[in-house]
Amino acid sequence: MTTDHKIHRDVSLSEVHGSINTNLEGPWWKKLFVFFGPAYLVSVGYMDPGNWATDLAGGSKFGYSLIWVLLMSNLMALLLQNLSARLGIVRGRDLAQANREAYPKYVNISLYILAEIAIAACDLAEVLGMAIGIQLLTGLPLIYGVAITVLDTFLLLFLQRLGMRKMEAFIIGLIAIVGLSFLTEIVLAKPDISEVATGLIPHLKGKEALYIAIGIIGATVMPHNLYLHSALVQTRKIQQGDEYVRRALKLNFWDSVIALNLAFLVNAAILILSATVFFKTGNSNVAELKQAYQLLPSQLGTKISSILFAVALIAAGQSSTVTGTLAGQIVMEGYLHLRINPWLRRLLTRLLAIIPAILVIIIAGEEKVDNLIVLSQVILSVQLGFAIIPLIHFVSDKKTMGKYSITYITRITAWIVAALLVYLNIKLVYDQSTDYFVENGNFFWKAIIIIAGLAALALLIYIVLHPWISKRKQKTSLQIHPQPEAITNIEIPQFKRIAIALDFSKHAEKLIAYAIGQGNKNAEYILIHVVESASARMLGKESDDFETRKDQERLDFYKTELQQKGYNFKTRLGYQNRSKEIVRIIREENIDMLVIGAHGHTGLKDFIYGETVNTVRHELKIPVLIVNL
Repeated sequence: MTTDHKIHRDVSLSEVHGSINTNLEGPWWKKLFVFFGPAYLVSVGYMDPGNWATDLAGGSKFGYSLIWVLLMSNLMALLLQNLSARLGIVRGRDLAQANREAYPKYVNISLYILAEIAIAACDLAEVLGMAIGIQLLTGLPLIYGVAITVLDTFLLLFLQRLGMRKMEAFIIGLIAIVGLSFLTEIVLAKPDISEVATGLIPHLKGKEALYIAIGIIGATVMPHNLYLHSALVQTRKIQQGDEYVRRALKLNFWDSVIALNLAFLVNAAILILSATVFFKTGNSNVAELKQAYQLLPSQLGTKISSILFAVALIAAGQSSTVTGTLAGQIVMEGYLHLRINPWLRRLLTRLLAIIPAILVIIIAGEEKVDNLIVLSQVILSVQLGFAIIPLIHFVSDKKTMGKYSITYITRITAWIVAALLVYLNIKLVYDQSTDYFVENGNFFWKAIIIIAGLAALALLIYIVLHPWISKRKQKTSLQIHPQPEAITNIEIPQFKRIAIALDFSKHAEKLIAYAIGQGNKNAEYILIHVVESASARMLGKESDDFETRKDQERLDFYKTELQQKGYNFKTRLGYQNRSKEIVRIIREENIDMLVIGAHGHTGLKDFIYGETVNTVRHELKIPVLIVNL
């Protein structure tokens, strides 16, 4: 495997890594907006159905009194997301990759599992939110709505094929739907601004308020968003040099400020709407999305309010599901160095969310679904410390961050935020488990909870103390300007056997030309074509149908033409599966390099025709020259 290939495999979101050029000529606003986008994808997670459940519960039970929690959560999110973006811009590492380089294997496996649990919890809220939205608009049973959400599995694949900017535009469009829907709802509700302002004074009313408050924090400051942001900023191609890095940091800061404050306004609108329409009218137990949908028309005097509510709910769930899948890809690739097809990754994540949702609906009934959404947000909050603490360590490290490490004041503020979140989480777990442990029986599950709790606490203490107790040298980042070493001996490879995979399109001559450019007249060239007729699929190399004969004749024609020009060519036919046959022939012929064409199929075409190039290059250990046709 070549060095370049290793670097390519080691970058975050390799399909879109560095795909957006930031060094543009033109007016200042054009240079500014090229950086805007990553924070909007991150902000989606701050207004997903999980937020709705906690915001509705908080507003209906405690009026405006929890608005300060939303504001505090937003400030925490702004700080932490900027630290995440800084890690990605300066070190060229996402949080999962940085963890993998810093911690021992057993610690990384634990952190990976916790990150996956957080993503599954987030996706659970999105599944249930979308399913409820579908049910509200169509009347379908909730369990059918949950099943329908499987169909969005291929949405991310399609959006990634369109490119990063189009994906960002799609997400921003869904955010606009959510924002405009709630702006209309607030105008209809007409809240008293002076009363709303009282919610900015910090106070909590008992254990239940704490439970809802921590759910709000978990729904707002999401652990998987820290992984996501550190990778998304790397979709911008940033030139080396202090001027460019500082500009990227500054513009990403404003990207985060604008995007996260928009998310705060949406969350505040939901809580204010709930407080105005439900709490002030005596409906203090409206914690369910369906209840809110049913009561809105009677309280606001128009049926359009409930339709807007359902449409916004579906838009919020759909936008969140895209970013959740990206986070899952980042976590899996960063911790495990494992890449799987995006649609398969999406399907696995979605099934992990659908299974508990269906079980709850079947066993406990639809009325317990909203409790499950709130619980999912509390689970998210419990995972926060395991993402935040490593992040603070990394961006504070002068060895790897250099002059871009965070200031002393920022460091203290970040540690205060981390300590507050960890304390609230421990208190929440203690309060919620007290009643359960008082009950008789259930010794097995009590023991499991105690062991899991102690293991989690031990892991948390370890990652806090790791920089001081570990003597293991961390790997330095690829983009931290290490001391250059003298280039003393460059070995230029000589390719003696070069294979060319032909599909008999009009570009065959172009592929052959590129291959000859790699080996000149000193190499032996092998023309490969895979027959995919019905006979070839059934009989393999025993096939002798019309298409097989014609394909062999065409290969022989190319061979004769090129031999007359002084080149050494031979031919090989493959049968049945295109990718497997190319790989098999390459290995049998001891090929040094493969030249293959890429047609640029996207979306549905790629699913229909297959991904030959990706499949082949991942199976082979030799250089693969991909020629865009």
